[in-house]
Amino acid sequence: MNVPSIPAPRSVAERLADIPSVRSVILAAAAAARGVEGAPAHAMTHSWLFTGPPGAGRSTSALAFAAALVCTDPVELGCGRCQSCRDVFAGAHTDVVHVVPQELVIKVKTVREIIAQASRLPAISPYRIIVIDDADRFSHEAADAFLKTVEEPPASTVIIMCAPSTDPEDFSTTLRSRCRHLYVPAPSTSELVRLLMEEEGASEQAARLAAVTSLHHVGRARRLVRSEEAQKRRTTAINLAELVFHGDQAFKAVAALVKSADAAAKDAYADADQEERDKLENALGMGAKGKGAARALRGTAGSIKELEAAQKARGTRRLRDVLDLTLVDVAGVYRDAIVIRSGSGVELVHPDCEGLSREIAQRVDVAGLTECLDAIAECRERLDQSVLPVIAFNGMLGRIRLACGVS
Repeated sequence: MNVPSIPAPRSVAERLADIPSVRSVILAAAAAARGVEGAPAHAMTHSWLFTGPPGAGRSTSALAFAAALVCTDPVELGCGRCQSCRDVFAGAHTDVVHVVPQELVIKVKTVREIIAQASRLPAISPYRIIVIDDADRFSHEAADAFLKTVEEPPASTVIIMCAPSTDPEDFSTTLRSRCRHLYVPAPSTSELVRLLMEEEGASEQAARLAAVTSLHHVGRARRLVRSEEAQKRRTTAINLAELVFHGDQAFKAVAALVKSADAAAKDAYADADQEERDKLENALGMGAKGKGAARALRGTAGSIKELEAAQKARGTRRLRDVLDLTLVDVAGVYRDAIVIRSGSGVELVHPDCEGLSREIAQRVDVAGLTECLDAIAECRERLDQSVLPVIAFNGMLGRIRLACGVS
């Protein structure tokens, strides 16, 4: 029986080898934080903003920074071998808090919980590090509530917020002005292929396809090599571009696709949502008997409704995320058709579906293909505006059919 080999621990320097600009900033900051001789003190600050394209590995870089800060190796910062480094990369370090928002918007209540975490002293390390994913979801009120902490964090606390860009639509300008900015570029194809082969056990062929078709999105590339369901959803999305030419089949496929995505989004978190509800009910004493218990339970309805509203908001976010990936896949087909028609020789997003893109390129001119991409972009915007998914998708398909000359 073949026993899979366990990959050797990788240091922060090795993990960030493909992005030297990020590696140098992180290691210089960690050296300054440790007081390494010759390290410039200004290299370290306590509030950071990591930006970069979707899936570039912003939070991965942030966790690498955290490992470098708490590493116990006396020589190598972020050695990857010590217990502290291993715990950080396993998501188990007591002084590293990784906040992954599930709701559409990060509200003041969540920020207060983050502030409480940031105010605690580190237990075993020199620093307590708060990594916040999707910081572009801060509401205006939440950003204002967090401003004081970001401006003057405790001396032993480091705050790292991750967002797509510094654009005011992506991130609060007031928070931005209090942070040091670090741009994290998307990984190269070769680096992502190496990661998928070493950490996911993927074949080189599967890893390369996942790397290019995910647009170098690390998280999605991982899902594509791990999950057969993710692979099926990609195939279904690409097939929409084919079904556009076959009467009403594309509209029927959209209805099934949205229904499947909604079920997948709910099923994936059903157990966690139920466990969360059970914990709240136990904390509220639901199920207890007696007059005193009955009186105590009269005020629990509000707490249950609040939890249900939060779970519904998280469910909406998950569904939109799944549908957005579907739209990215569909857009890739028309982008590839433009590449083929122009003869630019640029790498295709869906190299395994080149035949479909080539057929579309023969039937639709560049203006029509551009209109298809505009229709997809508009659909993504409508989903963010809470338009019902089926309506948004059907409107998109109508525009694409016109652009492709389908009556």
